[in-house]
Amino acid sequence: MISSLFRPLAAPMFALTLGLSATVAACQGCRGPTTPNGEVDKGEGVSLRLYAISAAAGALEPCGCSKDQLGGVDKLAAFVEAERKAAPNAWMVAAGPLFFLEPALRDDDRQQTLWKADAMAQAAKSLNLLAWAPGFNDWAGGTDTLGRLRDASGGALLAGNLDGAPGVVPTVIREVNGLKIGFFGLADPKDKVGRAPEGVKSRPPMEAAKAAVADLKKQGARVLVGLASLPRGEALRLADMLPEIAVLVLGKPSEAGDTNDAPKPPVLLGNTLVVETSNHLQTVGVIDLHITSADKADGQIVFKDAGGVAKAEELLTISARVRDLEQKVNSWAGNPNVKPEDLAARKADLDKARAEKARIEAIETKVEGSTFKYRLVEVREALGSEKQVKEAMTSYYKRVNEHNKTAFAGKKPLPAEKGQAFYIGVDACTDCHDEERKVWDATPHAKAYATLQKDFKEFNLDCTSCHVTGYDKPGGSTISHTDKLKDVQCEVCHGPGSLHLKDPNKKGLILLKPADGFCASTCHHPPHVETFDQAEKMKLILGKGHGL
Repeated sequence: MISSLFRPLAAPMFALTLGLSATVAACQGCRGPTTPNGEVDKGEGVSLRLYAISAAAGALEPCGCSKDQLGGVDKLAAFVEAERKAAPNAWMVAAGPLFFLEPALRDDDRQQTLWKADAMAQAAKSLNLLAWAPGFNDWAGGTDTLGRLRDASGGALLAGNLDGAPGVVPTVIREVNGLKIGFFGLADPKDKVGRAPEGVKSRPPMEAAKAAVADLKKQGARVLVGLASLPRGEALRLADMLPEIAVLVLGKPSEAGDTNDAPKPPVLLGNTLVVETSNHLQTVGVIDLHITSADKADGQIVFKDAGGVAKAEELLTISARVRDLEQKVNSWAGNPNVKPEDLAARKADLDKARAEKARIEAIETKVEGSTFKYRLVEVREALGSEKQVKEAMTSYYKRVNEHNKTAFAGKKPLPAEKGQAFYIGVDACTDCHDEERKVWDATPHAKAYATLQKDFKEFNLDCTSCHVTGYDKPGGSTISHTDKLKDVQCEVCHGPGSLHLKDPNKKGLILLKPADGFCASTCHHPPHVETFDQAEKMKLILGKGHGL
């Protein structure tokens, strides 16, 4: 079972979910509390770190079709684990859809999607999820499923303005070194046409926010953190009206499709830091709060920007430049059609852009009193992969593979209509097109199915269609019927070849050249493949007797 493989990454860090000050003190007794910079805090205050994610939407990992794609819960876990010593007092918080990519489940992949949500919930628990403000997608499996996922994640379902949500609570309080930190949540879970989940009613967020803030202050919370799954404009107005909020984490009320959003810069509204990260776990927001001993004494704590917000726009611009250059370098590397001097020039540009990014990140603002620091971290391969979470993800893929192999064993392709062509496979083409076959054998297309097999994904409904020929087409292949049609073969580009095989001299029975943009419109498109240049990539699959 997947759940048995997930364990907390490190007991000292994750014990804080209990909110017990004795446990916190024991952690700090081993190595001393730290500042947001990772330096030892010699009793001069309290440090707290929040990891914030927005609209994760069940994104365990990117598809892996491009080198160094953003995302991956195992990479996020590796990042959190690597920073544990510098931030022993840390929680993960989230806003927006957490468990499901789409607002509704399809019949064919319902079981696979539910198991994926289970894996996401267990990953959230490993990441020490404190609470999240839900989005519409979280009800995709129904109310009972959401309740089960909530329990498995270990996080509170935080939305004070919702009625009818399973186990929903308006506020949560945690304590660090005797200082109470109050969390509240708001949500407006509606799909694109304004429908709410069945049985769920939402009340005005502003009214609920005011009540939550008053309640937390009455309970002695000195730092207030809000989670809001609301339209961005509405959430910003809320932050503007409630200056007591120290941090407000935003997420979209609903999500649909696998398109990746660009990151948004943090905003400082009065004394409130407003944060919204990229969707699908591309990025994580890291918020470090340092509270001085003087501020700890009494009253609501006001934080000053010690770095992050003032330079956020500039950092996003240079980060986009770095990402663009990285994608170009990754795409050009190993391409014999790219001149070495051109590749070297792009690498030099990339080094300069990275150096400029590092320079901007190193700039610090000297301020007195309690402070916050914000940084947006890209979740990428360089962070590594946390072993336990990665093993559990692999267990999920194996489980889905075995299930789908059996569940869809009888799913056969529809037959081609009488007189219409059906798919015959590359071996049938080879008798007349031996030169073309040799060219194809040397391309990644000829190994497309093997890339799934090595990761236990050949029966995964999220993956197979782009790694076989004629998927779900008349006379083609299905998830379980891929005989002769494994890999990206001739007929993906040239169309089904049975009629051409029968009468090879008759024109119009086969497509000689696919339309411009064909590859990008079918499989090679974001977020699966980044910076895809079809004209350039076509050169890699052409050869003597095959287009040249």
